[in-house]
Amino acid sequence: MDEPSPAPGSRTLWGLGAGLVTLALSVELAAITVAGVGIAALPSGGGPLLLALGLTALSVVHTELATGIERVRRRAAENSYFDLSSVWTFAAALLLPPGLAATVVVLVYLHLWHRVWAPAGIPLYRHLYTTATVLLAARAAHEVVALAGGLPADPTRPAVVVAVGLAVVSYVLVNTVLVGAAIALTGPRVALRDVLGRWDDNALEVATLCMGALAAVALASTPGLVALVLPPILVLHRAVLVRQLEQDASTDAKTGLLNVAAWRAEALRAVRRAHHSGTGAGVLMLDLDHFKVVNDTHGHLAGDDVLAAVAAELRAGVREQDLVGRFGGEEFVVLLPDLPPGGTGRTELWEIAERLRHRVSGLDVGVATSGGVGVVTGLSVSVGGATVPTDGTTLDQVLRAADASLYAAKDAGRNLVRIATDGHVPSPRRPTA
Repeated sequence: MDEPSPAPGSRTLWGLGAGLVTLALSVELAAITVAGVGIAALPSGGGPLLLALGLTALSVVHTELATGIERVRRRAAENSYFDLSSVWTFAAALLLPPGLAATVVVLVYLHLWHRVWAPAGIPLYRHLYTTATVLLAARAAHEVVALAGGLPADPTRPAVVVAVGLAVVSYVLVNTVLVGAAIALTGPRVALRDVLGRWDDNALEVATLCMGALAAVALASTPGLVALVLPPILVLHRAVLVRQLEQDASTDAKTGLLNVAAWRAEALRAVRRAHHSGTGAGVLMLDLDHFKVVNDTHGHLAGDDVLAAVAAELRAGVREQDLVGRFGGEEFVVLLPDLPPGGTGRTELWEIAERLRHRVSGLDVGVATSGGVGVVTGLSVSVGGATVPTDGTTLDQVLRAADASLYAAKDAGRNLVRIATDGHVPSPRRPTA
């Protein structure tokens, strides 16, 4: 893959629980078995071997030309990652016997480890798991194309064209399942969007595989044309890096949520859309209760772990289109577009706020402390909300109403939800946090 989605060199393992270790060992054993069976069944003859060496050489050239970019991407890819080397591993899956295709995958990922992963400080176990998923995905893609008689026979036959399309699907599907399963086992509350990856990341993976299919067709018919694959894939590297850097600039480093500036920009657009479409929208402001106690008791690094855990709960508790941001300190904000206007939207906003409050209350966060590993429990959050257009027609008006509602909740005893009604909230006494 290439970022948060499924596929070749795709996303990776994050933590090491018993279930995760079992999955990793099972996948790696299956990959070793599949590769071993393929190598044992290799036919005699030098043609396929030369092609395997050529694909490996192309991958090495590709990696060397993009090494600087890839190291930056590896360091910046906090949760998942897609690998554009799938151009060559997918081409190998389509063109070569399974054993040689597996050999190409191993050589490609050995070189990637040496030039990209290890210098970027990526753990070896993640690289091994990724390599295993690619081996299995390549074998699945090979078997699909083999049913159509193999790519070299006649790449223009309709049956082969369909088979190549199905091979792309199978390659992506195997990686999605294996990488998604690993991510799902990293914690009890992993959001589905983190398991499946974002739409644009999956689209990037499919585009990379399609380029791999074109490389395979070129090698099967006019080998010299494969050189034309390198310029666009290198341009794609840079385009992806620019997008990733832009994303990093809009992201809060501690939580992975939108920062204040990025959240406001997105929220302004959402409020404008609500006005144009005649729908409603809602804003929730959430403040962790007594967060200073967490920092004083466990240390600021533990406090950062708590903020990250709360952020993950908030993301998991809202819809894909909802905007979750960090406003600084222990304060978070959520914008929910496309709510029904009037009382119905206000009721829906209250229900969402209550759901988020309960999710935070149920959190147990493991943290590292000076005395060893500890668990932070008893967290709670106060929530204030307001709606568009009932409580304001501009983003700033609604934010002020939500902020007043938040402090009304804190005044009333904390761990409560208060939603503005018709733009009126009791004038709050702003307590110390």
